[in-house]
Amino acid sequence: MDKSQIPSESTSFWRDTLSLPKFRPLDTSIKTDVGIVGGGIVGITAAYLLSKQNIKVTLIDADELLNGTTGHTTAKITAQHGLIYDELIRHMDIENAGLYLKAADEAKQLIEEIIKTHHIDCNYKKEDAFIYTNSDKWLDNLENEYNAYRQLNINSTLSETMPLDIPVKSVLQMKDQAQFHPLKYLLTLIEESCNQDAAYYEHTTAIDIEYNKYPSIVTKEGHRITCKYVICATHFPFYDRDSYYFARMYAERAYVLGIQSRKPYPGGMYINAETPTRSIRSTKWGGSDLWLIGGENHKTGQGKSTLHHYKALQQFAEQNFEMKSCDYRWSAQDLTTLDKLPYIGPIKKSEDAVLVATGFRKWGMTNGTVAAKIISSQIVEQHSDYTALFTPTRFQADPSIRKFAQTNMDVAKHMIQGKLDNTENQLNQLAPDQATVTRINGNRTGVYKDKENQLHVVDTTCTHLGCEVEWNSGERSWDCPCHGSRFSYTGEVIEGPANKSLKQIDPAKLNK
Repeated sequence: MDKSQIPSESTSFWRDTLSLPKFRPLDTSIKTDVGIVGGGIVGITAAYLLSKQNIKVTLIDADELLNGTTGHTTAKITAQHGLIYDELIRHMDIENAGLYLKAADEAKQLIEEIIKTHHIDCNYKKEDAFIYTNSDKWLDNLENEYNAYRQLNINSTLSETMPLDIPVKSVLQMKDQAQFHPLKYLLTLIEESCNQDAAYYEHTTAIDIEYNKYPSIVTKEGHRITCKYVICATHFPFYDRDSYYFARMYAERAYVLGIQSRKPYPGGMYINAETPTRSIRSTKWGGSDLWLIGGENHKTGQGKSTLHHYKALQQFAEQNFEMKSCDYRWSAQDLTTLDKLPYIGPIKKSEDAVLVATGFRKWGMTNGTVAAKIISSQIVEQHSDYTALFTPTRFQADPSIRKFAQTNMDVAKHMIQGKLDNTENQLNQLAPDQATVTRINGNRTGVYKDKENQLHVVDTTCTHLGCEVEWNSGERSWDCPCHGSRFSYTGEVIEGPANKSLKQIDPAKLNK
C-alpha cells in the first residue's frame, strides 16, 4: 500500500490512541441535581466542576463519550481565534473584546491547573500561535488585528517570518499558548467526576424536556431524568422550544490529515488568514511528530465531494512538507453564531433552568471550557464576568441582522434547489461504497451501496424543516445544506438540529 495515499476510513488520531471506558444505556427513570446531555468537553468539564462541589450529576450521550466534535478537534488551547479582536472592537467595543480575551485566557489557565492538580499525562505543551498570510489582500487585516492586540495588551509580534517554512508575507504571533491530547485530559475528568458519584450513560438519546415542578429530560426510550437544571451540551441544542437556534447559527465542516514528514516539525501552531483555510500543528506519535494539516472549511451539505477536500490538504502537505506518509484522516463540524460569539447560558429568558452551550466556531477547547465554567457558576449562583457577553438571548444589530438575512436567504436557496434538482438516477452504474439520488413515485430518494453490495435506501427529506440532504462521500453520511443536520447512510441522526431519523425505504421498491 502506498503510504502517501489518504486512508480509506475516517479515524480520529485522538480516539485511535486511547481506550475510553464504556457506560451502559439508561434503562430507567431517575432523579438527579443536574442532568447533562452531551459527552464532549462542555458536558464532561461541567460534570467535573459540579461534582467537585458535591452536586449530583448525571450525563447522557446519544453515542459514545467524546465521539463528537471534541473527539475530532485539532486541540489548540489558544485565545487566537482567527482575526477576531479587531472585529469585536469595531462591532462591539474594546471592553467586550477584552472580556472575550479574558474568558479564553481563563479557560487556558483552568485546563493547565487541572492538568497540574491531577498530574495528567496528556502531551500538554506550551506553543506560540501564528496567523499568517501570503496574500497582499490580507496584509491590512493582519495589521489591524495586531493593532487590536496592542490595545488589549496581548503578548504578540507582527513580522514577515515564522518557524514554519512556507511562503508568507505577514505573520501575527500570539505568544504562550498551548496544545494537548484532549481525550487523555478529559478521561481524567471522567474518572475524577465518577469518584464524586457522577453518573454517565452512553447510547441514551434525549428527545425533549418536560416541565412539572422541575424539568425532566425525556429519552428516546421513554425514560425521564428529573433534575433542577439541564445542561444542553450537545453541540447543537437538542431542545429548542421556539428559540430558533437553527436560524441563528450555521454549520461548517472542516477536514484534518495526520501525516508524517521528512522534515522535523519546527514548533508552533499555525493558521492562515485567507481561504481556503490551512491549519498546522503537530503531536507526538511514538517517537515521531505527526503533523496535523487541517482546513478546507465549507458549509455542511454544500459544495464539492468531501473527498476533494482531503485531496486538497494532501496536495498542500506534499508541496510544502515533504510528506512521507498519510496516516489519519477525519473531519469535524463547527457551528458559528451571527456575531461569532458562543451562546452560553439560559436557553431563553423564560427557561433559566435549561442552560445551553453552543456556537464555538473552531475554538471548542477554550470556548467549551469557559462555557462549562460559566454554566457551573450559574448553577451554584456564583458571579461570572461573562454572563452578559455570551447570553443566548442577545441579538446585536451589527452585524447580526445582516448575517441573519444572509444565512436564511442561503437556507431558502438550498431548500428550493433541493426540491427542484434533477437527480442522477445511476442505479445500474452504482459501485460498492457509492451513493446516488433517484426518485420513487416522484419522491427524492437516497441510495447507498455498501462494500458488501447491500443497498440502503432513505427518503432524502431532512426531518428538521424539510430541506433535501446531500451525500457526503468522505464520511458516508447524508448532510443537510440548510441547517447542518447529518444522518448515517441508514438514516440515523448523527448531528442536530434534526432529532428524528430519515425515513427508511424498502430497497425492493427501487425496481418498481
